[in-house]
Amino acid sequence: MSEGSVSLVGAGPGTSDYLTLGAVKALQSAQAVLYDALVDDGVLAFAPQRCVKICVGKRGGRLSVSQDKTNALMVRLAHKGLNVVRLKGGDPSVFGRVEEERQYLDAYGVAHRTIAGVTTASAAAAQFAFPLTHRASARSVHYLTGRTKDGLPDLDGKGLEGAETTLVFYMAAQKAQAIETALLALGRRGSTPVLILENVGRTHPAMRRCSLSTLASTVRETVYEGPVLICIGDVCAFARAHQTGQMQETFSVADDAALCQGAARLA
Repeated sequence: MSEGSVSLVGAGPGTSDYLTLGAVKALQSAQAVLYDALVDDGVLAFAPQRCVKICVGKRGGRLSVSQDKTNALMVRLAHKGLNVVRLKGGDPSVFGRVEEERQYLDAYGVAHRTIAGVTTASAAAAQFAFPLTHRASARSVHYLTGRTKDGLPDLDGKGLEGAETTLVFYMAAQKAQAIETALLALGRRGSTPVLILENVGRTHPAMRRCSLSTLASTVRETVYEGPVLICIGDVCAFARAHQTGQMQETFSVADDAALCQGAARLA
């Protein structure tokens, strides 16, 4: 049997609406799909019925397939001559371990390609109607993760303190207190608007507003069932929750004045 290949494909953050045409074509020609836990059934439906579908997804604090086993499975299937799709939530290059997988595939001589996907921050900005940048005062955006091999990344000295920088934290709900403490220590205003977004791009999305000084306490007030994205910056004051009838919005009255100040600062 001839050698197979692996496509490292971004599925976007939720429904099939976020799939690129390249991702659809890769799925339609797949003979095996190794997919993340949060990939929607509507996305998997693009793969042929006889395609082998294996969930290798990772969810924080839950039993999941190790990265080593996922790597080995990709190689094993490709060596059997199959067209393999490694289907990742969001974009493979944004906290998607894509380079670890590419290096492993290279080591075993497996041909591969990467197909970009819509990252959760971009989907959130569209779904909740706020900009990630603003030419008046939000001139850069930083993507950060709440999970590394050593815990929360060191936030010192990375240019995060400026009011003109929008911060987007992935997988960081459990690190809310550390984020709040670190950013306040760096000099970010306590009144800086914050959005805590759950289930971006998925069913039952929810938006909760607060300010930086109340980030940790606001996270503690809610039990989150789906993936959470934390956005910090004055642009968050523009967010709207009326993009879909299913969307929920909650906010603290104490933070309302701070959010209005953020919007005024951008006007």
